[in-house]
Amino acid sequence: MSGSSILITGGDGFVGRWVCDLLSRRDYRIISASRTAAERAGADAYRRIALDLTGHDDLRPLLEGVDCIVHLAARTHVMRDSAADPLREYRRVNTEGTAKLATAAARAGVRRFVFLSSIKVNGERTTTRPYTATDEPHPEDAYGLTKWEAERALRAVEARTGMQVAILRPPLVYGPGVGANFLRLMRLVARGVPLPLGAVDNRRSMIYVGNLADAVRACVETPQAAGETYLASDGADLSTPQLIRAVAHALGVEPRLFAMPVPWLAAAAALLGQRATISRLTQSLQVDSSRLRGHLQWQPPFTAEAGLAETAAWFHAVGSP
Repeated sequence: MSGSSILITGGDGFVGRWVCDLLSRRDYRIISASRTAAERAGADAYRRIALDLTGHDDLRPLLEGVDCIVHLAARTHVMRDSAADPLREYRRVNTEGTAKLATAAARAGVRRFVFLSSIKVNGERTTTRPYTATDEPHPEDAYGLTKWEAERALRAVEARTGMQVAILRPPLVYGPGVGANFLRLMRLVARGVPLPLGAVDNRRSMIYVGNLADAVRACVETPQAAGETYLASDGADLSTPQLIRAVAHALGVEPRLFAMPVPWLAAAAALLGQRATISRLTQSLQVDSSRLRGHLQWQPPFTAEAGLAETAAWFHAVGSP
């Protein structure tokens, strides 16, 4: 793939910026596409173009000369969803938009399509063992369901046209620029808020954004990735108390943990309408990334400790966002 042209959707996003920067340093011609971008040459040595997958425009002119697509753009979790039909909105972007792009890509002669899916395709929690890529999918929310539908649409295009498709399902992604629940946890730890999670005994997989970008690179560059689905993680599964202590250490503060029985936490969360949040903090979600590591000879370039240190440095640099 050296010297090839790669179109990266969602290139202005949290993961997209890392992927664009990494691949642009590896002798690829990068086109960063996002819904609101203007056509221009960026200061980052790659082009930026506007691409709306929910519109009616013919995508093929934008794909001329493109050898590979890395599809990161998606409708992700919306905390306060104002859509009249949220599932329909997720499908319009995540399922139908992906199918539209893949169909146009195959017609334009794109050779490889790398899709960033989600571990939510597998489910929301693990009990006796980590998830693997061969497990029966069991999505429980609109986001996970529409990512699974998108995966099936991609496999159908692959079977029909021969375009090579590689799929990655990451768990929680963290790193400089992170938002949502991970950022909220960092704020609480940084402010010294006592957290009643000391009795939680779970294990959760995560992946540093730099490691995820490198896993995407491996799927772009390695012939064996064609037709495969991989799970990716840092390889260091932490309990919630261990994570809080690691975040506190990275931030240079003392962790403030006390133990409250998990059933009490669940009952309090139900009363406050925070059942899903407490479920994520108390239940396990582990992934087995051994297939990615063995099949593609991939090793994460950053340790979890280094990833948390970089995230903490960003947090301090921007003034505790």
